[in-house]
Amino acid sequence: MVTAAAPRRGRSALVMVLASAITTLGAIPPFLLGAQAVEIREDLGLGLGAFGVAVSVFFATAAVATLSTSGVVDRWGRGWLLMAAGSLVAGGGLAMTLLARGWWSVMLVMVVLGLGNAASQATANLLMARALPPGRRGLGFGVKQSAVPLAIMLGGLAVPTTGALWGWRSTFVITAAAGLVVCAGAVALLVQGRRRRRRRGRSAPASLPELLESPPTLPLVLAALAITFASAAANFVGAFTASWGFEVGLSPSQTGVLMALGSGGSIMVRIFSGWRADHRHGANLPVVATQMGVGALACAGLALGTPWAVWVFGLLVFSIGWSWPGLLLYAVARLGRDNPAQASGAVQAGAFAGGAFGPALLGALSQEAGFPLAWGVAAGCFALAGLLILLSRRRFTADLLRRPPREPFRYARSKVTPSREV
Repeated sequence: MVTAAAPRRGRSALVMVLASAITTLGAIPPFLLGAQAVEIREDLGLGLGAFGVAVSVFFATAAVATLSTSGVVDRWGRGWLLMAAGSLVAGGGLAMTLLARGWWSVMLVMVVLGLGNAASQATANLLMARALPPGRRGLGFGVKQSAVPLAIMLGGLAVPTTGALWGWRSTFVITAAAGLVVCAGAVALLVQGRRRRRRRGRSAPASLPELLESPPTLPLVLAALAITFASAAANFVGAFTASWGFEVGLSPSQTGVLMALGSGGSIMVRIFSGWRADHRHGANLPVVATQMGVGALACAGLALGTPWAVWVFGLLVFSIGWSWPGLLLYAVARLGRDNPAQASGAVQAGAFAGGAFGPALLGALSQEAGFPLAWGVAAGCFALAGLLILLSRRRFTADLLRRPPREPFRYARSKVTPSREV
């Protein structure tokens, strides 16, 4: 019994690590920009508003690409998706290194890197959906969604290391090299798949899943709106904490360390939250709302504008205030009935939308009215998102009571239909 379980645990762990690594590679470009904001803005002559637009272009491109290709992703397969992700990340990294000289060139490069992010997310989601058992998906989503704080942490560490030694462009050389490694892995995967098909011959056509019930529309819209507001605030935090820290007296290296420590805390909280979700019978959305509430308080604290406040509340907003994405995605996907991809896709679209307009609007507000007001608006976005999550939970609960699921919800050690699933 032990020998049979061990390979399954090992395979699940490998899938989680691969999904997180691919997602990190796709997500890291805007956070490399954010962590090295002072140097990049001086080198390229970018203002705060233009810098925020660059980050928003990245997320807007990813959102459009995700929505426009959602119907064909499954037909591409993991090999070609991996090839697309690696090629776009490598091409964008090289272009940022060699061609970025001003506003327009940076925007065009961020479009390419945004496409790479969309391909990376699709590849990771495909791995999660096809390779993880139900009792490990909470932990799996926690590990996968740890990719964003991992990207922020790596971006922060790049400032006092690679960036300090060879300049900010060298950090994009590293991402380009990683993209080429992904391309090599994609080639190996495609060759292996072709050999397997030759050995097995022509496979039987796959049976289509029986579509029974769709997720309830209103609570899903509320959840998507919630993550839009929360993602707007969170991505503003990731893109502009370094700039704010520099204004209040921290050195670029200190702000890089701050972002790295906060992101490490967020990774631990996200993984722990996912693990708890697998062992807890529901009640996940109240945890999400609480984490967003902590984000609101921390953003209000950042507005104080002292070095100690940036350290304390910066660590708090990164480690707890931005630890909800994996748990929210897991909870909503479970409530998607027979269409979990539709439910998680709505949430993912909201996340990209928030990432698109948050840095641009709040970055422009920072430039025109100052950072304290922008932090106050970010706090309001977090608070509104938490309220929308609680309202969404009420509607999801009412739908569960009105339409009990055909199959009981699965947990790590049991299979039940709890009355308070959400």
